[in-house]
Amino acid sequence: MIDAAARSLDVACALLALPFVVVSGYLAALAVLARRTAPPAPAPPRLRFDVVVPAHDEEHTIVETVRSLLSVEYPRRLYRVLVVADNCRDRTAEAAEAAGARVLVRRDVARRGKGHALAYAFERVLADGFADAVVVVDADSVVDPNLLGAFGARFAAGARAVQARYGVRNPASSWRTSLMTLALGLFHVERSIARERLRLSCGLRGNGMGFACELLREAPHRACSIVEDMEYGVALGLAGHRVQYVDEAQVLGEMPSSGAAARSQRRRWEGGRFALARTQLPGLLAVAVQRRDPLLLDLAMDLIVPPLSYLALACLAGTVWSGLALSYGIGGRPAFLLWGASTACLLIYVARGWALSGVGARGFVDLARAPFYLLWKVSMLFERARPADDEWVRTSREARP
Repeated sequence: MIDAAARSLDVACALLALPFVVVSGYLAALAVLARRTAPPAPAPPRLRFDVVVPAHDEEHTIVETVRSLLSVEYPRRLYRVLVVADNCRDRTAEAAEAAGARVLVRRDVARRGKGHALAYAFERVLADGFADAVVVVDADSVVDPNLLGAFGARFAAGARAVQARYGVRNPASSWRTSLMTLALGLFHVERSIARERLRLSCGLRGNGMGFACELLREAPHRACSIVEDMEYGVALGLAGHRVQYVDEAQVLGEMPSSGAAARSQRRRWEGGRFALARTQLPGLLAVAVQRRDPLLLDLAMDLIVPPLSYLALACLAGTVWSGLALSYGIGGRPAFLLWGASTACLLIYVARGWALSGVGARGFVDLARAPFYLLWKVSMLFERARPADDEWVRTSREARP
């Protein structure tokens, strides 16, 4: 016989499971809908592009990035590569210019960070009047040769903001970069493919994003937080614009392989994401309900969903706890079913993301390290909280010749 205290605890356990079931079910629904569609037909190359590369102390990576951009399969007279050397203390500007890029040197110690660098570059681009659209590529990245052609086809078909497929350039560097490849397959690829099928906004990912110049005039870029991409993606959604996903073109960025560098990066990204959710989520939800707009509701859900590691840990703990309670006769079946459903939904989501990520058997083997990664992430919760900083913080790169 379950006494009153145990019954109350069981009811609380079941109620606690409800938000996790909703969030996990949402991710499972995206997994089911994540099926690729045919890209639009290629368009004759007529649009002019400015490719903006924001850079801060990137003299060792900028040359390869510029060379990759100058090698895309698009008429050279129709695009320029503009490197923004923002508050640099090294030879980034000289290296970029020697590689063939045009360089914009920016020095503003009061306003530092990628968001400020992008706002500065967009102002210059619009004033110059050369380009019909702007593309943003990080200074440690390489791009597919079809990047501008794929973007041009989307813009010609009516898109005003686009996001390329964002992947990891160095997946074999360590088990961390292998897991990050899988993580980007889940967060960037799987969710974006599903949203594109539903004609929602895939959001902006900071690297490999593009904007029509008329859009930048209508909705100026004023996002300067550490997650300036997500911030501007929300602003575009509120202004009535969706970001289209360009799965056929890929941008590969370098991810940190060492624990210290990965820890710093994750702390900054997640801190910025939580800060954005605190400031933007209430208003975004209110407008979504008022307008009955599924695009805004989905952007709100994207802010509500916590990092997968925390979500998985909570669902697993709830499932184990409710299962043990049921087996010892002090818990009921509803709590166990709810927590079990949330865990099952997450497994569907991860399995589909693994299939889309392309990590193959190695990625599947590296999933065995996921418990250690979860413990590593949990350890970050016990560190002293630091405010999200919008200034440049350069992540350590892989050594390259």
